Amino acid sequence: MAFDEMLTAEDRPRPPYQIYHEWYSNQDPSHLIRKTRDAENIFRKTGITFAVYGHADSAEKLIPFDIIPRIIAAREWRKLAQGIEQRVLALNAFLEDIYHKQEIIRAGRIPRELIEKNVAFLPEMIGFRPPGGVYTHIVGTDIVRTGEDQFYVLEDNARTPSGVSYMLENRETMMQMFPELFSLNKVQRVEDYPRLLRQSLASLAPAGCKGRPRVAVLTPGIYNSAYYEHSFLADQMGVELVEGSDLRVIDGKVKMRTTRGYETIDVLYRRVDDDFLDPLTFRPDSALGIPGIMDVYRSGNITIANAPGTGISDDKAIYSYMPEIVEFYTGRKPLLENVPTWRCSEAASLTYVLEHLEDLVVKEVHGSGGYGMLVGPTASKQERADFADKLKARPGNYIAQPTLALSTVPIFVDQGIAPRHVDLRPYVLVSDKVKIIPGGLTRVALQQGSLVVNSSQGGGTKDTWVLED
Repeated sequence: MAFDEMLTAEDRPRPPYQIYHEWYSNQDPSHLIRKTRDAENIFRKTGITFAVYGHADSAEKLIPFDIIPRIIAAREWRKLAQGIEQRVLALNAFLEDIYHKQEIIRAGRIPRELIEKNVAFLPEMIGFRPPGGVYTHIVGTDIVRTGEDQFYVLEDNARTPSGVSYMLENRETMMQMFPELFSLNKVQRVEDYPRLLRQSLASLAPAGCKGRPRVAVLTPGIYNSAYYEHSFLADQMGVELVEGSDLRVIDGKVKMRTTRGYETIDVLYRRVDDDFLDPLTFRPDSALGIPGIMDVYRSGNITIANAPGTGISDDKAIYSYMPEIVEFYTGRKPLLENVPTWRCSEAASLTYVLEHLEDLVVKEVHGSGGYGMLVGPTASKQERADFADKLKARPGNYIAQPTLALSTVPIFVDQGIAPRHVDLRPYVLVSDKVKIIPGGLTRVALQQGSLVVNSSQGGGTKDTWVLED
C-alpha cells in the first residue's frame, strides 16, 4: 500500500495539508475544472513546451500541469535538505578525487575499472582543478518517498539537470490562479532561483576575471528538447543565450560575437553534453561546441558549469556505491538512503535479477528520461524475456532495483481527486556554500498505477510547496 502524503488511513488530512484540504472542500468542482483549463492556456500562451526525440510530433508538447500542490512540512524539508547537502558535497569531493589522487580507488572502496573504463570519465580532466574547486555547480537530486519518514535518492543528476523552468512556471501559474491560497499558507519562495543561479555562477569566475563576470548560457539550439528552458533561464538571469557558432577562441579567451565586436565570456553555463563541447578535443564532427574551449578552460580563463567529466557521477553503477562514497568523504553514514541496487556486472547479482525480473526495475547505467528500462511488474512475459536477452548480452550495462511503493499525492480529475505516484527533484546550487531551493519539481505519473513520472513517458508536473515553520 503506497503512502498517501495528503490523507491518513482514516481519510483525515495530514498536518501540512490541513489548511489546503479545508479550502478544497469548499470549492465548486466546476470552478476547479475551469482553472485546470486556464492553466493549460497559460502554459500554451507562454510557450512552455518540450520535445520528445523520435516522435513525429516532437516539435512541441505541453507538459500536463496539475492544480493541486504537493505540500511538504518544514520539518520534513529540513531532513531532506541536510541529506541532499551531505550528498552533493560528497559528490564534489568524489569528482575532485578521481581526477587527482584517486584515494577512494586505492582504498579499495570502488573498483578501478568502474572509473577508468567509464565512457563518462574524461582523461582530459585529470590533474585539472576547476575554479573554486567546484565540479557540480547545479545538481538536481531525484527523491522518492515510501513512508512518513522514509525518503530515498533515486538519481543524482549532476551533469546537466533539467526541469527548473517548470518549477518556476508552476509556481507563477499557481500564484496567478489561486492567490488566496498563498495568503492562507506560508509557502517558502522559489522565485529567487534565477538570481541565486547567476550569483552562484559569477562567484566562481576565473581568477583573472576583471570587473563583473560575463555569464552566458550555451544551448545546442532551437531543436533541442529543453530549448525553452535554456532561453527561459538566460532571460531570467539577464545573460546572453549563445550557440557554439556565436563563440570563438581569441587570444586565449572564449569570446562572444556582439555588435561591438568580440567580448570575453567568463562563465559558461553549458547545456551541451561533453562529447559535443569541443570538436578539437572530443567529437570532431560536433557543430554545437567551440573549437579550443578545453584549452582555454584548462589554462584557467573560463569557468564551465557543470565541469566537463561530472557525468560519471550520474552513472547508475557509480550510484550503487554512493553510500560508500558519502561515508568515505564525509566520515558519516548517509542521511538519505540509496534504493537497494543489484549490479548486473556481478555474476551473483545477474543470476538474482534474471530470476526475479517480474519484481524489479532494470535500468541502463547511462540511461536517463525513463528510456531503456524495464518495469518488471507491468511488463509482459515477452517483454521480460526480450529484456533478459539484453541483460545476458551486456550485463555490465544494467543495474536493477526493487519496485518501490512510491508515495502518492492527489491530482485533480473530473470526478474530484485521485492519488498518483510522484517523485521530487530539488535543485541545488554549489559555490562557496550550498544553496538548496525549498521545493523543486514534483513529477507525477498521471496514469493510474503507473510508476513512470518522466514527461517523455507521459508524466505531468505540479507545484511543490515547502511550508515555513
